[in-house]
Amino acid sequence: MQQSKVGLDFEKVEHARGVARKIANQVQDFVGNYTTVAVERTICRLLGIDGIDENEVPLPNVVVDELRSKGLLGQGVCFFLGNAVLETGKTPQQIAEAITAGQLDITQMPMHKAEEIKAALQPFIDENVARIRARRQRREHYIETIGEGSKPYLYIIVATGNIYEDVVQAQAGARQGADIIAVIRTTGQSLLDYVPYGATTEGFGGTFATQENFRIMRKALDEVGEEVGRYIRLCNYCSGLCMPEIAAMGALEGLDVMLNDALYGILFRDINMQRTLIDQYFSRIINGFAGVIINTGEDNYLTTADAFEEAHTVLASDFINEQLALLAGLPEEQQGLGHAFEMDPMLENGFLYELAQAQMLREIFPKAPLKYMPPTKFMTGNIFRGHIQDALFNIIGQWTHQGLQLLGMPTEAIHTPFMSDRYLSIENAKYIFNNMKNIGDEVEFKENGIIRQRAQKVLDDATKLLEAMESEGLFTALEKGIFADVKRPKNGGKGLDGVTLKAENYFNPFVDIMKGKK
Repeated sequence: MQQSKVGLDFEKVEHARGVARKIANQVQDFVGNYTTVAVERTICRLLGIDGIDENEVPLPNVVVDELRSKGLLGQGVCFFLGNAVLETGKTPQQIAEAITAGQLDITQMPMHKAEEIKAALQPFIDENVARIRARRQRREHYIETIGEGSKPYLYIIVATGNIYEDVVQAQAGARQGADIIAVIRTTGQSLLDYVPYGATTEGFGGTFATQENFRIMRKALDEVGEEVGRYIRLCNYCSGLCMPEIAAMGALEGLDVMLNDALYGILFRDINMQRTLIDQYFSRIINGFAGVIINTGEDNYLTTADAFEEAHTVLASDFINEQLALLAGLPEEQQGLGHAFEMDPMLENGFLYELAQAQMLREIFPKAPLKYMPPTKFMTGNIFRGHIQDALFNIIGQWTHQGLQLLGMPTEAIHTPFMSDRYLSIENAKYIFNNMKNIGDEVEFKENGIIRQRAQKVLDDATKLLEAMESEGLFTALEKGIFADVKRPKNGGKGLDGVTLKAENYFNPFVDIMKGKK
């Protein structure tokens, strides 16, 4: 029986997990009946369709919009593309090019039998599934041969807006000691209902997530990884209106970590909850198959809600995200569930409360590579205090065996960090991680002390919240503003018009091939 350092009752933990499972099952009962424009575009990409037309509209959008405009998207792109392959002898890519040229209407062809349609697509399915599988094997081979950093992985960000400048900064960060490079996505891209094409050199607050940018950065990190003798993981974002599409592009180009959380998009980008929960399911199936660690966004709740009072909402959301991920076949070992060091630094004993919560999460999700986020809300222009706040955050990360430690910067809230700022952050973490390496194995917590009481209270409060949510469901809870003090309507937000009920001929072969498999 697992022993808890913070005195958790694991029967209570399993009860809370069971309630979260019921909430997730309610969501899945809804999700299974629908598809979206993003899901169908993703299927196009997984069948080999890529590129743009003369107006720079991505070809997957062209195909999906053609079906949608005729009210036929519910039948699914596979049904019409497979039939067109049989009729014309063309590849899906050639069919997409003919559609955009106005030379082909795939909805007006004689229809073949379902088995024949599925068989016609199989070579294209096999080709791209093999590409993703090879990418996963390539990662695993690198780790077996040159190795990787120890956990907590040192996780840093680059955000210049120019992919080629990002490469310079990313390689510098890897040489300084980083294990994960996250290329921050340009502001607002999550609200685009298409994926930009090609390499990009202009972005605000980050760089566009495109397949070519993924390829460029993956190549650069492989080069520097061989140089430093350590595999460097690449992280990007597949949240937003193109969640499953970007997951597929990341899988094809060998990304290792992806921000992937529908709740984040609902709360902080006002994306319709129905749309993004449907999209999330398919995106997590793809990430699971590709061996990608997902990052969830619970840490963001504490930037709008009070981190001391609302800590239980983070745990409740982690429980739900865990169950939604498992329903998509994404194993615990790939679930970078989120939390954060965000309490007011002037709060008496705040460090003890933060330590209690981090240890609690580590014990409740023992297999998950938890994503621990640095202080941001209370960072100011005082770089010296900020550096100390980051040091305290790093101490807890090592103490409680976090998985992914996103390093804070002393200049947070002042400007986009210089490479020298990043060096200070990495030096801070490396010093603490080495100097306090085994502190978590050595120190026990006082019975009925502040730390134990805090952990137990957060679990109890999270359980009560989950129990209240079970009776009304996740959709209603989000309408009431349960998470982050942000209310969102079930039938409001961006992207709802891209949701379609599945029709009688609908099929998505990638779910069966990828779900829960390697």
